[in-house]
Amino acid sequence: MHGYNLNETYLTPYSLVKERLTFTTFIEYFLANGALRFRIPLLFIISGYIYALQDNKPYAQRIAKRFNTLIIPFFIWSAVGMLITYLWQQHPVTAQAVYDAQLDQLGDNRPYSEMTWEQLFIRFIYRPPSFQLWFIRSLFFYNLLYPFFRWAVTKYPVIWFSIAFIGWYSMTTFLFLEAQGIFFFTLGIWICKTEFPIEKKPEWFSHFLGWLFFIGISIIKTFMAFELEPDHIETRYILTTLHLVSVVSGIIVIWFGGDALVKFFMHKRWFLWSVSFAFIIYALHVPLTHYLTRLAFLYVKGFAYYRLLTYLVVPVLVLFICMGVGALLRAAFPRFYRIATGGRGF
Repeated sequence: MHGYNLNETYLTPYSLVKERLTFTTFIEYFLANGALRFRIPLLFIISGYIYALQDNKPYAQRIAKRFNTLIIPFFIWSAVGMLITYLWQQHPVTAQAVYDAQLDQLGDNRPYSEMTWEQLFIRFIYRPPSFQLWFIRSLFFYNLLYPFFRWAVTKYPVIWFSIAFIGWYSMTTFLFLEAQGIFFFTLGIWICKTEFPIEKKPEWFSHFLGWLFFIGISIIKTFMAFELEPDHIETRYILTTLHLVSVVSGIIVIWFGGDALVKFFMHKRWFLWSVSFAFIIYALHVPLTHYLTRLAFLYVKGFAYYRLLTYLVVPVLVLFICMGVGALLRAAFPRFYRIATGGRGF
């Protein structure tokens, strides 16, 4: 998902590809900004569902626990991402890789040594190079607002989800509150409180047609990203609509169509060992993936299909690096590991 090396280094659901259509660019956009976009909405649904199961616990106690499991890890790994960036900026070759990655979300790719403390603090809190951390930061604020969300989805579900859907479709964001996350987090709450039968496959669901529709929509969106005109106002609406349809169909297909795959892997010891480092992988893979990708470009640029090769190899390398770091931290510094992961992975 984060291993793509398109010229457009930060993809939104409605991003266009500002380069020609090739096998490499198609595959990267199809996976990174098409078929795999369902994963964060699904995580928010699961998070809302699980949080709603714990209503027997006091509100203050739950928030205090979530601060320890979400915000403290956010601070730690945001600092780690900035430290990695700073260290890479100290050597000309790796500094070039950092610059080529264009990962600064505020558009200022100067070395950190040239920035003020205020500029660094803004990146630490609001726009860290480890941009994936927005998920746990936003999740904490959704937990803070949980009493309101629960009231809204149980008392006025139609009104609430109508408003939330409009916010999601328009990609509305206010500080640390993203409409997409709110829509799916509250959907998880609603599923829990209404005891919706999530373990029973609907009679209308077809594995074949479901997968065909999901993959088909993602392919159509990918082609559209290469063909639509960037200056036309309808471009954003077309891509956003296709994105929404892809996300919803992806969630349904994966949830009701992935049981056999889950059961297969959950019986593998090596898989169970590796997923114990899931949080470390999540927290550390960015910005490493982006920097190593651009570093690899400096050495393999002369080879055929070097971009596709890099796209396939670098994320796997980062995966093993993250698991190695996680194993070492857990063995050598178990107390810090527990704090940094919010108690996960033991």
